Amino acid sequence: MNRSGIFVGIYFAVYLLVQVMLFKQVVLFNTAFCFLYVAFILLLPIETNSLILMGVAFLLGFSIDIFYDSLGLHALSLVLVAYLRNYWLGTITPQGGYDAGEGPTLVVNGLQWFMVYSLPLVFVHHFVLFFIEAGGFEIFWFTMLKVITSTMFTMVVIIFLQYFSFDRRR
Repeated sequence: MNRSGIFVGIYFAVYLLVQVMLFKQVVLFNTAFCFLYVAFILLLPIETNSLILMGVAFLLGFSIDIFYDSLGLHALSLVLVAYLRNYWLGTITPQGGYDAGEGPTLVVNGLQWFMVYSLPLVFVHHFVLFFIEAGGFEIFWFTMLKVITSTMFTMVVIIFLQYFSFDRRR
């Protein structure tokens, strides 16, 4: 296992522990939940193989499901994000392409690009998670309120962490 693989394993454990120990208890106004673990999949290097990405997403989502007692909801929604991620990255490729070995981070690509990249994927994650949890569309507007507020809360935390990360190369 190379050095970057070790760092990915450490980040996996950190995202899992922070989600379970801290953000599981944080709920704003009984509608906004922060699912920071989505950022782990979003911030993996761009050239990560789709199958590896989906396998790691399943492991992380299933680990979250164990602590949340949610019977695979987090695994399903995170694997969907991992599946869509490379297609979305291909759609929003900048004119010069991506740098090899870089992750799709705010530091490397800027705030506007990062918002265009991450916001739809976080929204899809939350949409699938909350509507499957609700069991359908009977309480559509309340569920959409949870999706929108949780997406905003999660994005604020992800951007905050991106600005205050230790990776200040550029």
